[in-house]
Amino acid sequence: HYPSRNFPGLSEIVRTFKAAHPQPIEDACFGIAGPVREGRVETPNLPWVVEASVLATQLGLPRVTLLNDLEANAWGVFTLQDGDWETLAPGIPARDGNAAIISAGTGLGEAGYHGAVSSLHPFASEGGHADFAPHDELTIELFRWLHRRHGHVSWERVVSGPGLVNIFTFLRDVKHRAESAALAEAMREGDPASAISKAALDETSELAVAALDLFVALYGAEAGNLALKMKATRGVWIGGGIAPKILARLTR
Repeated sequence: HYPSRNFPGLSEIVRTFKAAHPQPIEDACFGIAGPVREGRVETPNLPWVVEASVLATQLGLPRVTLLNDLEANAWGVFTLQDGDWETLAPGIPARDGNAAIISAGTGLGEAGYHGAVSSLHPFASEGGHADFAPHDELTIELFRWLHRRHGHVSWERVVSGPGLVNIFTFLRDVKHRAESAALAEAMREGDPASAISKAALDETSELAVAALDLFVALYGAEAGNLALKMKATRGVWIGGGIAPKILARLTR
């Protein structure tokens, strides 16, 4: 486990990994949070440039493959076994339609599957950085607040770990919802998004519950948008690190 922000680039992580694990490597493929173009990625949320040719030289391999992280996530769905997923909204998948996957974690990733009669072929997108679309007075107010702070407001600003913190802060500072001292301390001492989620799931903070409920509503809204954009008649997967932790809220 190598936290990305502790390293100046992926090459340094690979070098650290190789020093700890000197076994020979036969093949390498990396899922990178960013658009892959001709074997090169400029990551939008980190000051990194990742190049397949540089990694191949470093690893002594003829080639290294780079994939968008959500394309990698999409391929990973094919390895799931019965019991590895939870059905949130049952449906009747079409035999030959497309599908989609949306995954919120430290950012928001989206990918599609082009459907043929007997197969699905994943492809990457950068939909998480598309414009956030508010849909009522509260979310319009949220958009305006985010726009003043950040300029461009993407879906990632609201549907991600940092997005949950944005929603919480908006409800606290703009809508004047009360924050408990215990939650404020937990946010200072650990990961703020995890502290908010835990307080919401434990129902120890009305503000945290309101923030998580709005987060879930917006997650669902963008999942629906993605279903429309991909014409996902074979279904929408929800992946990422957040969904399993808040499953009790999602199933509501």
